[in-house]
Amino acid sequence: MPSVSRALAALAGMTALTLTLSGCLYAAIPDAAPRPAASATPDVAGVSPELLPFYSQTLDWTTCGQFDCATVTAPLDWTQPATGEIELAIIRSRAEGAGEPIGSLLTNPGGPGASGVSFVRDSVTFAVGDPVRQRFHTIGFDPRGVGESTAVTCFEPADMDAYLFDIPEGERGSAGWTDELLAAHADFADACEANSDGILPYITTENSARDMDLLRAVLGDTQLNFLGYSYGTFLGATYAKLFPEKVGRLVLDGAIDPAIPGIDVGITQALGFESALRAYMADCVQDDGCPFRGSVDEAMADLGTLLAGVDRDPLRNADGRLLGADSLMTAIVAALYSADSWGFLTVALTDALAGDPASAFQLVDFYYDRQEGVYLNNQTEAFRAYNCMDYPLDATPEAEAEAEALLAAEAPTIAPYWEGPDPCEVWPFPATGVREPIPAEGAAPIVVVGTTNDPATPYEWSVSMADQLSSGVLVTRVGEGHTGYNKGNPCVDAAVETYLLDGTPPQDGLRCE
Repeated sequence: MPSVSRALAALAGMTALTLTLSGCLYAAIPDAAPRPAASATPDVAGVSPELLPFYSQTLDWTTCGQFDCATVTAPLDWTQPATGEIELAIIRSRAEGAGEPIGSLLTNPGGPGASGVSFVRDSVTFAVGDPVRQRFHTIGFDPRGVGESTAVTCFEPADMDAYLFDIPEGERGSAGWTDELLAAHADFADACEANSDGILPYITTENSARDMDLLRAVLGDTQLNFLGYSYGTFLGATYAKLFPEKVGRLVLDGAIDPAIPGIDVGITQALGFESALRAYMADCVQDDGCPFRGSVDEAMADLGTLLAGVDRDPLRNADGRLLGADSLMTAIVAALYSADSWGFLTVALTDALAGDPASAFQLVDFYYDRQEGVYLNNQTEAFRAYNCMDYPLDATPEAEAEAEALLAAEAPTIAPYWEGPDPCEVWPFPATGVREPIPAEGAAPIVVVGTTNDPATPYEWSVSMADQLSSGVLVTRVGEGHTGYNKGNPCVDAAVETYLLDGTPPQDGLRCE
């Protein structure tokens, strides 16, 4: 019997996917004139002798467009810092206001696997609101294993296409189908191990959180100010667990519950996307351009028929790729991250019903950041590496069966395409992460933002994280879509920005309609 696979959906986070689909991706910014790049005195207070060479680095900033860029050297293995080194790419958008900046604000767009350098370089005004950018140096960084940092490397583009888009010959759910998928996952894992120069065992959220403390220190800050979206909330909470006394002003938006196991992550996300899909359908059927008619239940049933149809008889794209049910589901998931993208989903589903997969593949390619057959980043590889090291394979057969029954009952449209063998079963290294509550005793107030119908990081995860954190403060955005800050809700924006700018946390339980 296939198992509930760990969630594909967390991949996109707050990355340029949403920006591109909503038409807000910024054009390339031309290089500015060279200028001196200010460096700060590293904070080395209390640093052990074996780590002092890393913490005492002075950054060599260079001009990169309208930003400053630098590279930081970190230990490959924080427990044995002499065994090897990696590089971390960082980018700085300088504080724009007059007067002395408050300090640096590190940001993370999610994933795991999303590039923080690209996040700031391509869309800094989307990453951080104007009032905050006036007072903080906004810092983007590529976590270890990601992007321009020392990166996980697996397949060439053609092999990645085959891995993501080839359709198994076996019938969905059969033993042969499962074996085919596991063999493909094993080939992918073998390529990652062969091409990543020994870094895979060290691509963990705990190591990345330790890297963030290094970044804090070399940037000259005595405490970490951090804005993390989606997976970035788990990264930020892990930092607070490891360094509670170094927590400055942390905002965690669209939280991942650090205590729930991988199987529950997959199930909860499936339920979240089913809920978001129903919200989309409720909106769609009111529009004359919607390809579905009748009630939401009737429209969902018709969508289920479409998915089953392409599962039996995939649609061939002009580039030769076949749109089966799995790729169509990826297109649907991609568009559900933001209500602003619902119109794209309507076009894709209308065209697919007419036998044309091109629009659906546009959504799929946005999801994977694929252009003209080339993958512009390694987010898929890094996503797998982090999740396989962070989530232990500890689900019992009884838990699997219970999860599958819940999925079938509560997410019937998505359920058939959410199950399959866990790719981490064939990952070359065992998980080292633990799933446990994070109280972060002694940390300064940590603001957690949750959106009531967030499909990727469901609202109950934000509630749980805020409850776990000893200093957690919950802000609720009532609405659709992934994450809540800088999305046009004045109440959420004011709560977050007041805290970041003057350190005053909002009232716990603030609800922003």
